[in-house]
Amino acid sequence: MLANNSADELFSRTSRSRSRFDGDVHSQSRSRVPSSAGYLLAAIIVAAGLGVILWWMLATGGDEAPWLSAGLAFSLVLLVALSAREVVMRRAWTRYLLEHGIQDASKSHRQHTSRNQKKGFSTSLNSAALRAIQKQSAAADANPSTPEAHFDVAQLCHEYLSRTEEVIRLGNMGSEKGIAIRAGQERVRSLHKHHLLSWARGHSMTLTREAQQRARTFDKIETANRALESLESTLRIYPDEQELRESKTAIYEFIASVKVAHWVELAERSAFKRHYRRAIDRYRDALFYLNQDVVKEEVRNAGTERIEKEIARLKTELHDRESRKTNQRSSGDDIS
Repeated sequence: MLANNSADELFSRTSRSRSRFDGDVHSQSRSRVPSSAGYLLAAIIVAAGLGVILWWMLATGGDEAPWLSAGLAFSLVLLVALSAREVVMRRAWTRYLLEHGIQDASKSHRQHTSRNQKKGFSTSLNSAALRAIQKQSAAADANPSTPEAHFDVAQLCHEYLSRTEEVIRLGNMGSEKGIAIRAGQERVRSLHKHHLLSWARGHSMTLTREAQQRARTFDKIETANRALESLESTLRIYPDEQELRESKTAIYEFIASVKVAHWVELAERSAFKRHYRRAIDRYRDALFYLNQDVVKEEVRNAGTERIEKEIARLKTELHDRESRKTNQRSSGDDIS
């Protein structure tokens, strides 16, 4: 998309080892493009299935009008699915574009436009495309609370740059048209960077807040990893953005703190139940995550000191308990 094609890396296929993207996503999802028709078909099938099950249950239970309740349930499920359609499809497209690339998502669009490129890319068409991008850019900036809007503008910029690069490569243009296209590319590159960075900041911030509010440790880490995905994808294009690197480091530190807190909590539970050996092992697991490089030194030192004190206390408790058991056995032998 850019002069060195580095922007294509944002939408390149990547193998993910984190919880939400576990499995062979690269091979299994190659042709699975998010489809509104598929979503509607699935919603209808699910609603019909629930309606049939409800009808059967009511009919076997002796209900005089099972079709009435089953039809109502079918309509209600379908209504809820249709209401949630926009949100579900937007999220599906965002995930697809991150995993498979905008070029795959816009394949049919490019096939259509490639035929038009043979006829030339007129100056008026170029101006109209620029106006459309600027209009959508202004709308996204007016509503900063919606990161997806910035992502949509970045996608539009990508499509414009891909198309104009193809026109320049074909060389089917005059000098005046070439100057206009290159000027448009400079403006769109600037917009692309602005909106992609805005999306990365907003999307990662939203997911980080969501991770902090999650109750389970697994959910916290999974959501935080999704925030890392957006930052890492953007950093592959704009690696010099220090703000994104700092945000990435902060999220890594958050994940480490979640793991440390998880193992400390398990250790405290084991100690409360007097399972001292298990508690010591879990405190050592907490130390493992605490001693990672992403944790700040002052936090690491304070946490390590506290945990080591707890381990020493538990070892003393364990030694005393074993000593008491030994003494009790000795006393029993003397009595016998």
